[in-house]
Order: sequence, then C-alpha cells, then structure tokens
Amino acid sequence: MINAYTETWESLQREAELTATKEPILSNVLGEFVLDRTSFLDALSWRVASRLAKGTISESELRSLFQDCFSSNPETLVSIACDLEAVKERDPACNDFLSPFLYFKGFQALCAYRVCHQLWQNERNQLALYLQSLVTVIYSVDIHPAAKIGKGILLDHATGFVAGETCIIDDDVSILHEVTLGGTGKERGDRHPKIRSGVLIGAGAKILGNVEIGEGARVGASSVVLNDVPPRVSVAGVPAKIVGKVEPGDLPYLGMNHSITPPGNYENGGGI
Repeated sequence: MINAYTETWESLQREAELTATKEPILSNVLGEFVLDRTSFLDALSWRVASRLAKGTISESELRSLFQDCFSSNPETLVSIACDLEAVKERDPACNDFLSPFLYFKGFQALCAYRVCHQLWQNERNQLALYLQSLVTVIYSVDIHPAAKIGKGILLDHATGFVAGETCIIDDDVSILHEVTLGGTGKERGDRHPKIRSGVLIGAGAKILGNVEIGEGARVGASSVVLNDVPPRVSVAGVPAKIVGKVEPGDLPYLGMNHSITPPGNYENGGGI
C-alpha cells in the first residue's frame, strides 16, 4: 500500500526538478510545494492548505490539520495517488503528475474532500462543514463531507460539481463539470445517487434521488436521470432514456468516449 504513493511522490519530484530547470521563474513555487517537502503527505498538506487559507483559520493551522489527517489514515494517501494517476491517464490535456497537483481544481478539491470526510467520520462535523464551505467558494465544488467516494476518481474541470450527503461513488469513475448528484426534494435519509465503478458522467448531467447508475454505464451530457440505470448502457435526454449499449471491452470511465453506440437491442430508446 505504501508503494502506491511512494512511486507517485518520486515521479512528482522528478517532474518538479525538470520543470525548475526549464522554468526558473517557477523555482520558488516548485520548492515550496514539492522540492523542499519531505514526503507526499507533507507536499499535499502544503499545497491544499495554501489554497484554502482564505478564512479565519491560518494556513499553518490547516497544514497541521491535513498532516494529522493524512498520517492517521495512510489509505487516504493511496486514494489521492490513485486520483492523481486517474487525471494523468484519462485527461488528454494532462501528461504529468505535477500539473494536476499544482493547478487542477478537481484533483485539489477531492484532496480537501477526503480530509473533510475523515473529520466527519471522527464526529468533527462543524470543522468538516467549515472546510467544505471553503472548498465550495474556492473551487466551485460542493461535496458533502458525509458522501462516500472511492479512489481513482477524475473530476474533469470540476466547476459546479455537487454531491449530496448520502451520495456514494465507487472506484474508477470519471465525472465532468456541472454534474449534480442530488436529491429530489425535502426528504431525509438515504436520498442521493449511487454511482458504480467504471461510469462516465457527461458535463451538465443531473442525477437526482436514491437511484443507482450501474457499473460501466455512460450518462450523456445535460441528461436528467431520475431512475436506476442498468449496467453497461448509455443514457441521454430529459428525462434520460436508454439510447445505446456499452460494447464489451469498452470502458467509458477510462476512454472518456462520450459517443453513443447504435441502439441495437435498445432500439427506439428504452425507458429507465
């Protein structure tokens, strides 16, 4: 488990050293957040704290909080390393670890969420909500601290992403900007979507209520999903309907392919 993020950290350092040589003007930035740091844990704490230090709590206090959270739960670092790998692997605009680590709001917002979630699990709810409010203002990403999110998650662009309190996102899911995983009204209890592994959710999609998006499914951009979606189908529209199937060997979350396979067995659009 430790090697999962040790290798990521070593790659991040090498990329920072190369960039410092090519772009001396960035030397101070690279030193502060990567080259002068002692570990992946240390670097993450410095980077995220520097972005969120906009309120009453100081940057040094936030940094100490993040370091405590990461050190007490090494599995969180594994999840973050998988998220970083997901960005490099799936985002065609990204060819390294350094860029998302330093600049990409989706990756950084996920890092902050993972701290919020750990605080929530430890019944430090007010502090978790305070940090969530900072993440919402700074990154335009609103993830409730109680939401459960797996590893290997790509939030591409991320602006406007919302995930409610009882939302669950399994491992290896790719989500574009302006996606809402929300409720349908004032009901309490388990009321938010469950996104299974391998799913791709297009920009602007709204998935509402305690519905399940089956493994390996594809949700089209700007769709409104109000019912369960079977595994390995494509849905689109308002309200969303089945408009195609995901072929064997096609991994929507990985290929980031938003095109729809001809309907085949789902001819004329099946209801969901």
